[in-house]
Amino acid sequence: MSFLQIDHVSKSFVTPEGGEVHALNDVSVGIEAGEFFVMLGPSGCGKTTLLRSIAGLEYPDSGVISVDGQRIDDIPAYERPVNTVFQSYALFPHMTVGENIAFGLEMEKVDKNEIAKRVDEALAQVKLDGLAKRRPAQLSGGQQQRVALARALAKKPKVLLLDEPLSALDLKLRRGMQIELKRLQQDTGITFVFVTHDQEEAMSMGDRIAVFKDGKIVQLDTPREIYRRPVNAFVADFIGETNLIEGQATPTGIHIPGGGFIARNHIAPDCTFGDSGTVTVAIRPEDFQLSETEGSIHGTVRDVIFTGDSVRVHVQLDSTEVVASLASYGVRVPNRGEKISLNTLEHSARTVAS
Repeated sequence: MSFLQIDHVSKSFVTPEGGEVHALNDVSVGIEAGEFFVMLGPSGCGKTTLLRSIAGLEYPDSGVISVDGQRIDDIPAYERPVNTVFQSYALFPHMTVGENIAFGLEMEKVDKNEIAKRVDEALAQVKLDGLAKRRPAQLSGGQQQRVALARALAKKPKVLLLDEPLSALDLKLRRGMQIELKRLQQDTGITFVFVTHDQEEAMSMGDRIAVFKDGKIVQLDTPREIYRRPVNAFVADFIGETNLIEGQATPTGIHIPGGGFIARNHIAPDCTFGDSGTVTVAIRPEDFQLSETEGSIHGTVRDVIFTGDSVRVHVQLDSTEVVASLASYGVRVPNRGEKISLNTLEHSARTVAS
């Protein structure tokens, strides 16, 4: 049994129209002690419902949730060895930072000297030493988020649940907080369960990622494996960016729109497909290279978008459009309306189930 064990958990809700939504459909997953585990998926996929079920804010219709060998799904939220950090910081505006952090400990009637010690420790962990007497309104958004984290850490939970805690921050601050959160998790050794719909955030932070769709986990693996070896077209398209091209299989490769052809040695060796029939090929934008000779993929440039370190080139292949990400320096950048050829990196293309 894993440190945080979810076994066959299901949860349904009745809609205002009288219908039924299966938010979780027989979900089972084991999360290890000290792991930074990310639950990723689009809105309505079930990830937040599972987080709330672990926290005790929802009760599953069936299944078992255990932490460190103790079943918790049948006990009240306040008795569970977990704590939650929400998207809204939920800080008390009339209290100081120190009072906000101490509040939960006071409710548990922890000794005052112990509370003071834990508040100081928590502030040090989130790098807010010396700000205990300030009120939330006197802090930036990033600092308020750190106070919410400190409040959760002060209770020394076995599992810290984070429900899209960085979504209210601007991009630069968000990326900085991602690094700090990851370091904080490594320093404390606490098991983090992090919910997000942001693919880049999930890949930059998670030890493992569970990709949710329609109340089920469709793929569970490391960020690298999920990015390079998605199990189906949904995961390939949802994680990062990918081009999904429908082609026709042959014994030597796959014919694609626009008269292009992807040879079998340019398709990942673990992918299997027949000698005929329709197949879907997934190619990441960065796996394209501009060819000055006769490449394997042919099309017309629709748009060229400069993004700084790269150039996104939209290429029309008959009725299909693909995006290639090319370096913005050191190589020729094609022009809009130009007919070009592209090659794929060896073993970079993948066939995926629809």
